[in-house]
Amino acid sequence: MFRLGLLGKNIEYSFSKAYFTEKFKMEHLPYTYENFDINSISQFPKIIKSKPNIAGLNVTIPYKEEVIGYLDDIETTAGEIGAVNTIKILNHGKLKGYNTDYYGFQKSIKPYLQSFHKKALILGTGGASKAVAYALNIMNIEFHYVSRKQKSGVSYTYDDLTLEILKKHHIIINCTPLGTFPEVSHHPNIPYEAINGSHLLYDLIYNPSETEFLRRGKLRGATICNGKDMLRFQAEKAWEIWDLD
Repeated sequence: MFRLGLLGKNIEYSFSKAYFTEKFKMEHLPYTYENFDINSISQFPKIIKSKPNIAGLNVTIPYKEEVIGYLDDIETTAGEIGAVNTIKILNHGKLKGYNTDYYGFQKSIKPYLQSFHKKALILGTGGASKAVAYALNIMNIEFHYVSRKQKSGVSYTYDDLTLEILKKHHIIINCTPLGTFPEVSHHPNIPYEAINGSHLLYDLIYNPSETEFLRRGKLRGATICNGKDMLRFQAEKAWEIWDLD
Protein backbone atom coordinates (compact mmCIF):
# COMPACT_ATOMS: atom_id res chain seq x y z
CA MET A 1 0.00 0.00 0.00
CA PHE A 2 1.32 3.42 -0.97
CA ARG A 3 1.73 6.03 1.73
CA LEU A 4 1.31 9.76 1.27
CA GLY A 5 1.75 12.42 3.90
CA LEU A 6 2.32 15.95 5.08
CA LEU A 7 5.71 17.23 6.23
CA GLY A 8 5.59 20.12 8.66
CA LYS A 9 5.72 21.30 12.25
CA ASN A 10 2.77 21.48 14.67
CA ILE A 11 0.38 20.19 12.00
CA GLU A 12 -2.31 18.48 14.07
CA TYR A 13 -4.86 20.83 12.45
CA SER A 14 -3.87 19.68 8.95
CA PHE A 15 -6.37 20.09 6.13
CA SER A 16 -4.40 17.72 3.92
CA LYS A 17 -4.77 14.62 6.08
CA ALA A 18 -8.54 15.02 6.37
CA TYR A 19 -8.90 15.86 2.68
CA PHE A 20 -6.95 12.90 1.32
CA THR A 21 -8.24 10.42 3.89
CA GLU A 22 -11.79 11.28 2.83
CA LYS A 23 -10.82 11.13 -0.84
CA PHE A 24 -9.33 7.66 -0.46
CA LYS A 25 -12.41 6.47 1.42
CA MET A 26 -14.92 7.87 -1.08
CA GLU A 27 -13.02 6.60 -4.12
CA HIS A 28 -12.06 3.26 -2.54
CA LEU A 29 -8.35 3.88 -3.11
CA PRO A 30 -5.79 1.68 -1.33
CA TYR A 31 -3.65 4.52 0.05
CA THR A 32 -3.01 6.06 3.44
CA TYR A 33 -2.14 9.64 4.40
CA GLU A 34 -0.35 10.63 7.58
CA ASN A 35 1.27 13.61 9.22
CA PHE A 36 5.05 13.69 9.58
CA ASP A 37 5.40 16.29 12.31
CA ILE A 38 9.10 17.06 12.83
CA ASN A 39 10.95 19.65 14.88
CA SER A 40 13.78 20.07 12.37
CA ILE A 41 14.14 19.53 8.63
CA SER A 42 17.24 17.47 9.44
CA GLN A 43 14.85 14.68 10.44
CA PHE A 44 13.43 14.49 6.91
CA PRO A 45 15.90 11.90 5.47
CA LYS A 46 15.09 9.54 8.35
CA ILE A 47 11.41 9.61 7.39
CA ILE A 48 12.19 8.71 3.80
CA LYS A 49 14.46 5.84 4.84
CA SER A 50 12.07 4.43 7.43
CA LYS A 51 8.99 4.59 5.18
CA PRO A 52 10.04 2.91 1.92
CA ASN A 53 6.53 2.86 0.45
CA ILE A 54 6.02 6.64 0.54
CA ALA A 55 4.94 7.79 -2.93
CA GLY A 56 4.59 11.51 -2.29
CA LEU A 57 4.47 14.29 0.27
CA ASN A 58 2.94 17.67 0.81
CA VAL A 59 5.12 20.21 2.60
CA THR A 60 3.90 23.00 4.84
CA ILE A 61 5.21 25.61 7.29
CA PRO A 62 8.08 25.97 8.10
CA TYR A 63 9.84 23.68 5.60
CA LYS A 64 8.78 24.81 2.12
CA GLU A 65 12.13 26.46 1.50
CA GLU A 66 14.39 24.36 3.74
CA VAL A 67 13.34 21.07 2.12
CA ILE A 68 14.81 22.06 -1.25
CA GLY A 69 18.32 21.17 -0.12
CA TYR A 70 17.23 17.57 0.44
CA LEU A 71 15.77 17.03 -3.04
CA ASP A 72 17.40 15.44 -6.08
CA ASP A 73 15.50 17.55 -8.59
CA ILE A 74 13.11 20.49 -8.66
CA GLU A 75 10.51 21.39 -11.25
CA THR A 76 11.12 24.68 -13.08
CA THR A 77 8.25 26.65 -11.57
CA ALA A 78 9.11 25.57 -8.03
CA GLY A 79 12.69 26.61 -8.70
CA GLU A 80 11.58 30.05 -9.86
CA ILE A 81 9.35 30.46 -6.81
CA GLY A 82 12.02 29.18 -4.44
CA ALA A 83 9.62 27.03 -2.44
CA VAL A 84 8.31 23.46 -2.60
CA ASN A 85 5.00 22.23 -1.22
CA THR A 86 4.76 18.91 -3.11
CA ILE A 87 7.30 16.10 -3.41
CA LYS A 88 7.07 13.10 -5.71
CA ILE A 89 9.14 10.01 -4.99
CA LEU A 90 10.53 8.89 -8.34
CA ASN A 91 12.08 5.58 -9.33
CA HIS A 92 15.10 4.51 -7.27
CA GLY A 93 13.96 6.77 -4.42
CA LYS A 94 14.83 10.07 -6.10
CA LEU A 95 12.93 13.08 -4.75
CA LYS A 96 11.51 15.80 -7.03
CA GLY A 97 9.97 19.01 -5.73
CA TYR A 98 7.01 20.93 -7.13
CA ASN A 99 4.95 23.94 -6.17
CA THR A 100 1.16 23.78 -6.38
CA ASP A 101 0.50 26.67 -3.97
CA TYR A 102 0.68 29.28 -6.71
CA TYR A 103 -1.92 27.35 -8.74
CA GLY A 104 -4.25 27.00 -5.75
CA PHE A 105 -3.94 30.68 -4.87
CA GLN A 106 -4.47 31.90 -8.43
CA LYS A 107 -7.53 29.74 -8.99
CA SER A 108 -9.11 30.60 -5.64
CA ILE A 109 -8.66 34.39 -5.80
CA LYS A 110 -9.77 34.87 -9.41
CA PRO A 111 -13.53 34.88 -8.73
CA TYR A 112 -13.08 37.79 -6.31
CA LEU A 113 -11.01 40.08 -8.51
CA GLN A 114 -12.50 43.31 -9.84
CA SER A 115 -11.10 45.66 -12.48
CA PHE A 116 -9.78 48.04 -9.79
CA HIS A 117 -7.77 45.33 -8.04
CA LYS A 118 -4.43 46.40 -9.49
CA LYS A 119 -2.09 46.50 -6.49
CA ALA A 120 -1.50 44.09 -3.61
CA LEU A 121 0.28 43.97 -0.29
CA ILE A 122 1.72 40.58 0.67
CA LEU A 123 2.04 40.25 4.45
CA GLY A 124 4.95 37.93 5.19
CA THR A 125 7.95 36.68 3.23
CA GLY A 126 7.94 32.89 3.72
CA GLY A 127 7.56 30.11 1.19
CA ALA A 128 3.82 30.58 0.77
CA SER A 129 4.23 34.29 0.09
CA LYS A 130 6.64 33.52 -2.75
CA ALA A 131 4.02 31.33 -4.42
CA VAL A 132 1.46 34.13 -3.99
CA ALA A 133 3.88 36.61 -5.59
CA TYR A 134 4.43 34.24 -8.51
CA ALA A 135 0.67 34.00 -9.10
CA LEU A 136 0.21 37.77 -8.86
CA ASN A 137 2.91 38.21 -11.51
CA ILE A 138 1.01 35.86 -13.80
CA MET A 139 -2.14 37.94 -13.26
CA ASN A 140 -0.27 41.22 -13.86
CA ILE A 141 -1.05 42.52 -10.37
CA GLU A 142 1.61 44.75 -8.86
CA PHE A 143 2.60 43.77 -5.34
CA HIS A 144 4.80 44.80 -2.44
CA TYR A 145 6.04 42.68 0.47
CA VAL A 146 5.39 43.75 4.06
CA SER A 147 7.52 42.32 6.87
CA ARG A 148 8.44 43.02 10.48
CA LYS A 149 11.96 44.02 9.49
CA GLN A 150 13.43 45.82 6.52
CA LYS A 151 15.38 43.47 4.24
CA SER A 152 16.06 42.87 0.58
CA GLY A 153 12.84 42.65 -1.42
CA VAL A 154 10.67 44.12 1.35
CA SER A 155 8.98 47.39 0.44
CA TYR A 156 7.41 48.17 3.81
CA THR A 157 7.65 47.18 7.43
CA TYR A 158 4.41 47.15 9.41
CA ASP A 159 5.51 50.39 11.04
CA ASP A 160 5.79 51.97 7.59
CA LEU A 161 2.20 51.28 6.63
CA THR A 162 0.02 54.36 6.42
CA LEU A 163 -3.62 54.98 5.57
CA GLU A 164 -2.48 56.26 2.19
CA ILE A 165 -0.50 53.12 1.37
CA LEU A 166 -3.45 50.86 2.17
CA LYS A 167 -5.82 53.03 0.15
CA LYS A 168 -3.59 52.48 -2.90
CA HIS A 169 -3.42 48.70 -2.47
CA HIS A 170 -6.85 47.14 -2.78
CA ILE A 171 -5.69 43.55 -2.26
CA ILE A 172 -4.14 42.57 1.06
CA ILE A 173 -2.96 38.98 1.47
CA ASN A 174 -2.00 37.52 4.83
CA CYS A 175 0.74 34.91 4.36
CA THR A 176 1.76 34.92 8.03
CA PRO A 177 0.51 32.41 10.64
CA LEU A 178 -0.96 35.22 12.75
CA GLY A 179 -4.50 34.29 13.74
CA THR A 180 -4.17 30.54 13.27
CA PHE A 181 -6.03 28.38 15.79
CA PRO A 182 -5.69 28.38 18.77
CA GLU A 183 -4.27 31.92 18.87
CA VAL A 184 -7.30 33.32 17.08
CA SER A 185 -7.09 36.83 18.59
CA HIS A 186 -3.79 37.54 16.82
CA HIS A 187 -3.73 39.51 13.58
CA PRO A 188 -1.32 41.43 11.34
CA ASN A 189 -0.72 44.94 12.64
CA ILE A 190 -2.02 47.07 9.79
CA PRO A 191 -4.17 50.26 9.86
CA TYR A 192 -7.56 48.60 9.39
CA GLU A 193 -9.29 51.99 9.46
CA ALA A 194 -8.04 52.47 5.88
CA ILE A 195 -9.96 49.42 4.66
CA ASN A 196 -13.13 50.04 2.68
CA GLY A 197 -15.56 48.33 0.32
CA SER A 198 -13.09 48.30 -2.56
CA HIS A 199 -10.61 46.13 -0.66
CA LEU A 200 -10.19 42.38 -0.96
CA LEU A 201 -8.64 40.73 2.09
CA TYR A 202 -7.34 37.21 1.51
CA ASP A 203 -6.01 35.05 4.33
CA LEU A 204 -4.10 31.83 3.62
CA ILE A 205 -5.24 30.61 7.04
CA TYR A 206 -8.33 28.36 7.01
CA ASN A 207 -8.65 27.53 10.71
CA PRO A 208 -10.54 29.50 11.89
CA SER A 209 -12.55 30.12 8.72
CA GLU A 210 -12.80 33.79 9.63
CA THR A 211 -9.61 35.09 11.21
CA GLU A 212 -9.38 38.33 13.14
CA PHE A 213 -7.69 39.82 10.05
CA LEU A 214 -10.70 38.91 7.90
CA ARG A 215 -13.22 39.88 10.56
CA ARG A 216 -11.77 43.37 10.84
CA GLY A 217 -11.79 43.73 7.07
CA LYS A 218 -15.40 42.62 6.83
CA LEU A 219 -16.42 45.17 9.44
CA ARG A 220 -14.98 47.84 7.15
CA GLY A 221 -16.95 46.54 4.15
CA ALA A 222 -14.15 44.60 2.45
CA THR A 223 -14.61 41.39 0.49
CA ILE A 224 -12.93 38.54 2.35
CA CYS A 225 -11.65 35.08 1.45
CA ASN A 226 -9.86 32.42 3.50
CA GLY A 227 -7.39 29.78 2.32
CA LYS A 228 -9.67 26.72 2.23
CA ASP A 229 -10.23 26.74 -1.55
CA MET A 230 -6.54 27.41 -2.18
CA LEU A 231 -5.70 24.28 -0.20
CA ARG A 232 -8.28 22.21 -2.03
CA PHE A 233 -7.03 23.32 -5.45
CA GLN A 234 -3.36 22.81 -4.59
CA ALA A 235 -4.18 19.36 -3.20
CA GLU A 236 -5.93 18.39 -6.43
CA LYS A 237 -2.89 19.51 -8.41
CA ALA A 238 -0.59 17.53 -6.09
CA TRP A 239 -2.70 14.43 -6.72
CA GLU A 240 -2.18 14.92 -10.47
CA ILE A 241 1.57 15.15 -9.92
CA TRP A 242 1.72 11.96 -7.84
CA ASP A 243 -0.23 10.18 -10.64
CA LEU A 244 -1.29 7.19 -8.55
CA ASP A 245 -4.62 6.40 -10.20
